[in-house]
Amino acid sequence: MPDVEEVLLEIDERMDRSVEALVRDLNTIRTGRASPSLVDTLMVDYYGAPTPLNQISSISVPEARLLMIQPWDKQSITNIEKSILTSDLGLMPNSDGTVIRLSIPPLTEERRRDLVRLVGRRVEEGNVAVRNIRRDGMETLRSMEKGKEISRDEMHRSQDDLQQITDSHIEKMQALAKQKEAEVMEV
Repeated sequence: MPDVEEVLLEIDERMDRSVEALVRDLNTIRTGRASPSLVDTLMVDYYGAPTPLNQISSISVPEARLLMIQPWDKQSITNIEKSILTSDLGLMPNSDGTVIRLSIPPLTEERRRDLVRLVGRRVEEGNVAVRNIRRDGMETLRSMEKGKEISRDEMHRSQDDLQQITDSHIEKMQALAKQKEAEVMEV
């Protein structure tokens, strides 16, 4: 059976993965600038299998407000266009048969506010994930105490440690939210 340190370390690693997932998630929210991460993980129907866009094409930023997608297989252009149109990016693909250009229009004030709300929702989902991991950790610690593997004092100390780990990860997520909100609201 694992000891308290191993349990806390595993919980810390799981919470780190939640923060990393939030970072990836926030990178897909568009700001006024073009960034390959906007479309990196967009799923495209590629010969019947959903495939991330970055695995079937190269994505570049030739200008500040322009994304260029160059598929390695020219037959996949129509499928890439379809996945861009059905995504929630709100972008119109412009294709010349070999490359797809995505012009990133400047954001309106209303759209910026919507994106800030979206950032808030994604961060809250991340916070819920971290709290769920904390709950799992608490259950593990309680079962260790019931099984007489740890004392009551050790249980209370480890609960305090667990809460500190949780608080630090939630603080990281809040900092990411502030940074992304500032980026979205920047004109």
